[in-house]
Amino acid sequence: MRAIFIAKAGGPEVLELRDAEQPAPAEGEILVRVHAAGVNRADVLQRMGKYPAPPGVPADIPGLEYAGEVTALGAGVTRWKADDRVMGLVAGGAYAEYVVTHEDTALAIPRGWSYDAAGAVPEVFLTAYDALIRQVHLAAGDVVLIHAVGSGVGTAALQIAKAFGATVIGTSRSATKLKNALPLGLDVAVDTSRERFGDAVARATAGRGVDVVVDLIGGALWSETLGTLAPRGRLILIGLTAGRSAEVDLGVILGKRLSIVGTTLRARPLAEKIALTADFARDVLPLLAGERLRPIVDRVFPMAEAAEAHRRMEADAHFGKLVLNWA
Repeated sequence: MRAIFIAKAGGPEVLELRDAEQPAPAEGEILVRVHAAGVNRADVLQRMGKYPAPPGVPADIPGLEYAGEVTALGAGVTRWKADDRVMGLVAGGAYAEYVVTHEDTALAIPRGWSYDAAGAVPEVFLTAYDALIRQVHLAAGDVVLIHAVGSGVGTAALQIAKAFGATVIGTSRSATKLKNALPLGLDVAVDTSRERFGDAVARATAGRGVDVVVDLIGGALWSETLGTLAPRGRLILIGLTAGRSAEVDLGVILGKRLSIVGTTLRARPLAEKIALTADFARDVLPLLAGERLRPIVDRVFPMAEAAEAHRRMEADAHFGKLVLNWA
């Protein structure tokens, strides 16, 4: 098979299209012919040598999500059959023509969907659903602040929050991305290149603050982010695009009785991933199939142009998801 390899740690130019050995499914696994794979910040970090793959996962083939068709079954597989159209998360290796995955971590692609659309779903929608619903227990009537609302996770979190009855305040440094987010249900758009988001949140909530923050940025802005939370507010930390370090007043956390949760999907045990997939199939997949939620695809690149996709992501020029395909 063909795959995109990380030749060495470095810039996008280190991504190379090469031949690789095709994997074989073990017991309980399926072999999927990949038609499309989403691009994620984790792929960029892995390429730079800052986010190594977990044990047992290809160290030099990036890719955390796939959409394709089942081509072979491992022993004991009962959920799927050959030619079934599936999508899902893997811990790595999705920038390849074939990938193996446990049968219980695969999801059925909604009828009529393209592989490109399906390739834009797993990482961002599973992440957003797990964060908002399973971890910080979003409730109807909550006010949610979503940082980087124009990102892949941001656009998914926005749609899920609205579907579950929340009001959403979203931030971005791009007026264009904020404009594009309005049709997805964004209630309050905050252009952080023009004003402090803390001031905008105070104004939008009459000084009360928000119930939930979806934080994709971290860094030096974390103190301001904590300040936007209402008493007993909940913060879910998903990304660190603004940096790993922050100076904060811990008294704010104590005084407001805040709950802070950190999350990542890649290194979770298989049992946790299976449970998440089952919950997602029950709660969110019907909303996707019924088009109440939809993947936001910024641009699709041929797999051989993975380096260009990474450059677009690093330039922060995209709204929603970037997708690679084998067309």
